[in-house]
Amino acid sequence: MQAIILAAGMGKRLGEYTRNNTKCMVPVNGIPLIDRMLDQLCHLNLNRIVIVVGYEGRKLMDHVGTEYKGLRIEYVENPIYDRTNNIYSLALAKERLQEDDTLLLESDLIFEDRLLSMLLENPSPNLALVAKYEAWMDGTMVCIDKDCRIVNFVTKAAFNYSHVGQYYKTVNIYKFSQSFSRDKYVPFLEAYTKVVGNNEYYENVLRIITFLNSEDLKALPIGREKWYEIDDKQDLDIAEALFSETDALLHKYYTRYGGFWRFPQMLDFCYLVNPYFRRSKIIDEMEANFRTLLGEYPSGMKVNTLLASKCWSVKEEYIIPGNGAAELIKVLMENVEGTLGVTRPTFEEYPNRTDESKVVAFIPRNRDFRYTADDLMVHFGNHPVDALLLINPDNPSGNFIPLPDLCRLAAWCEERGVRLIVDESFVDFSESWETSSMLCDAYLERYPHMAVMKSISKSYGVPGLRLGIMASADRELIARMKRQVSIWNINSFAEFFMQIFNKYEDDYKRACRKFIGVRGAFLQQLKDIPFLHVMPTQANFVLCEVREPYTASQLAQRLLRDHNILISACSAKKGIAPNRYVRLAVRSQEDNERLIEALKSIG
Repeated sequence: MQAIILAAGMGKRLGEYTRNNTKCMVPVNGIPLIDRMLDQLCHLNLNRIVIVVGYEGRKLMDHVGTEYKGLRIEYVENPIYDRTNNIYSLALAKERLQEDDTLLLESDLIFEDRLLSMLLENPSPNLALVAKYEAWMDGTMVCIDKDCRIVNFVTKAAFNYSHVGQYYKTVNIYKFSQSFSRDKYVPFLEAYTKVVGNNEYYENVLRIITFLNSEDLKALPIGREKWYEIDDKQDLDIAEALFSETDALLHKYYTRYGGFWRFPQMLDFCYLVNPYFRRSKIIDEMEANFRTLLGEYPSGMKVNTLLASKCWSVKEEYIIPGNGAAELIKVLMENVEGTLGVTRPTFEEYPNRTDESKVVAFIPRNRDFRYTADDLMVHFGNHPVDALLLINPDNPSGNFIPLPDLCRLAAWCEERGVRLIVDESFVDFSESWETSSMLCDAYLERYPHMAVMKSISKSYGVPGLRLGIMASADRELIARMKRQVSIWNINSFAEFFMQIFNKYEDDYKRACRKFIGVRGAFLQQLKDIPFLHVMPTQANFVLCEVREPYTASQLAQRLLRDHNILISACSAKKGIAPNRYVRLAVRSQEDNERLIEALKSIG
């Protein structure tokens, strides 16, 4: 058997990375793509490797040479690479293609070693590796039947998003028998290029062959095996995350701060959203209006304030909507002067917006980081501050202060002229959630120095909308903040969500009740994991102390590397011992069970 690698393309979409270099010379985590591929092929007992070169071909030939770790390397040159496509590159190698059984690969791929073993171990003589369609994929799609016969090659013109559940993407790795190449593929290749031309794709020939006889070429789905096709800078960035070494693995994902739809097979137990409200028909209504919302400007602050007032039953002069709570946190902290009291570990976005020298921290001295309103009043009575931050429930500890005690704390702050900042982004996950919010006119007016923040991303499960609200009876503060944000700080999708939300409030209540039951079952299952100490929580996450033989980062790395599950190792949290704690989001029952099974297998 031999391998033929197509490496003639210019890779223009990679910009400066391929300005003076062929695409397969681009390094992924320090290793050029071609080196990685040749290393994988060297283990297969091949007779030779043929590389079709074009753009910057001499550099590639000088880099690889005529032998690679004892394996003979031959070259075919495409002198008109800038005016042809890969069908012409393969046609130039057609004589060699007919001389042996062949593995055909494109040089811009990165993939797990296992893919080549799957291909060679399968008894079918002619195979195309295929992957279930995902949103990042582009290029040739196929439909297959239950016997893995390719029943259709889907062109770009025929692609239909309503049928994506039936589509598979060709991985661009094929196995051809010598007889298939000689008797079927090459004759059709010659006829096709003669009639249609050289600026085409070699898959078009396979499309004709399978149309005439679906038994000639079968598909081999790769399941969850990792691979990526690197066409542009974003592809390169994603590939470096997918194929990073263990030590760098978590950093590659944590520093993305989201956008994990680009890794659709990964389960995200790091970011915190309600999995159940998204099942409401509110999403259907938003989807039905997508084109209109995309093509229209959103309203300004006046209208969006009215909508926020309607949704959360707070006076217009008391409430401000924001581009996520993050925008409002930034603007609020720019208006808070003096010292800031915080309880650690906590959500660090607020203190990060303050000079660290002005932060006064209280750290509970107990294993589970529990604290009460009385604890805060004692500590900050002895260490006075100008403003006091309370995340309730707290992140990552899940600690919760009930409403009566929260009112006592708010009254205590009012008496001392302390601005109390209550972030209740997770309050709707608490067991008494319907009677635990400070987000109402009566409480705001009773404690006029208090500011209440709420991220709509978390409990409503819509982080992509970038919607948050803040409320306070301090009219001057609210008015000042409204002047400081941009005129269109809310996009049309977030505005429409507020416009229609009240129709779906019953769905939201059902989602919250459903969540609480699922969380209870999840916590019980976690307590059976011997290397975790599970802390109580009233939020949609749980903080766990990691016991020996693991550290937090080791556990997070194992879950990501072996099970494609991302958790937070709490590496950026202050006030806790380093590398000892993980925070696990609570997701749907099905997802939670997958995490539990992964933890059991690790144990």
